[in-house]
Amino acid sequence: MWSAIRWLVLRIAAIRWLFKLGGLAFLLPLALLLKTIGLPILMVLAVLAIPVLLILFLFGLPIFLVFIVGSMLMGLIGTVLTIGFAALKIGLFVVLPIWLMWILAGKIWQWGKKKGTGDSPGSDSPPPSGGPTTGPVNDPIDGTA
Repeated sequence: MWSAIRWLVLRIAAIRWLFKLGGLAFLLPLALLLKTIGLPILMVLAVLAIPVLLILFLFGLPIFLVFIVGSMLMGLIGTVLTIGFAALKIGLFVVLPIWLMWILAGKIWQWGKKKGTGDSPGSDSPPPSGGPTTGPVNDPIDGTA
């Protein structure tokens, strides 16, 4: 009896361990993608921050102030890049499809109105005559017809 329970517990533990490895294998491509995107962003931040740090060193500021100001500027640039990427994602995946659907709906609406107002193809008769076709019909100055 105890051996059966022990065998069952070990089997469940092995299955859970395999699921943990599967989760790791699932997250590995995501980690590689973040590494691929994150390292160039860090390089851009470093390229922007190193000249600022050198200029602060040239002004003779204490090293701790230079590092504090440099880290604040690097954090600010990182924040701006993060907000910019978020805005770019919202713009590409939310605003752009809505705008394209709006344009497409407008084109379909205009196409439908243009088809609905056209004459039928079999009518070649002239429009009915209801009076003189030349000259003013009413006097716009007096407002009387």
